[in-house]
Amino acid sequence: MATVAETLSDTVVRPPEATQQALGYPSLFLLIVLGSLVPVVPTGALVSGAAVVALHQSLPVFALLTVFGISSLAAFLGDLGLYWLGKRGVGSKNGSRWLSALRERAAPERLAQADRKLREHGVAVLVVSRLVPAGRIPVMLACLLARMRMREFARGDVLACLAWSAVYQLIGVAGGSLFPRPWEGVAAAILLTVLVSVAPSLWRRARGPRASEQ
Repeated sequence: MATVAETLSDTVVRPPEATQQALGYPSLFLLIVLGSLVPVVPTGALVSGAAVVALHQSLPVFALLTVFGISSLAAFLGDLGLYWLGKRGVGSKNGSRWLSALRERAAPERLAQADRKLREHGVAVLVVSRLVPAGRIPVMLACLLARMRMREFARGDVLACLAWSAVYQLIGVAGGSLFPRPWEGVAAAILLTVLVSVAPSLWRRARGPRASEQ
């Protein structure tokens, strides 16, 4: 049985459920949109953390579905906004700072790989690009340079955002189910998200010297 101190601690640390929803859902939406437009916000960690909080709600299934819908829609709108800004840069003689920022974040070899996969698989590569760490920007830039229409990009990106939201929400559920307290689950989910994000780059760095020796 929980002590009075533990009960008071949980009350202080965790605000009422209605307050969490009223503040959390709009914040989640805005942060994911911002993170899609300015690729520095760890949006995957946001979804995983929100999934942990939803897991501890009185109606967890409804809360998880709400987080899934909000994160998918926010990611989709953010991607469309960034793609629209990029298209303006492609069509302009002087380019744009958004297009320049995309070029700076896409290594030449990653861009070449994204362009090759785009020609081979079409918009289906957008789904994979959102699931691979640091894969979204090179593929989006390849779509821009190929002058893909907004409608065609949106058709592939909507599936990508749904898959991305589902995967990171599952990471959050996996982390949150291991601990009884929400903050512990959020910390575990963020750690899992970071590991998933950095593992491919660490693997490539480890493989680099070996590949050069062969």
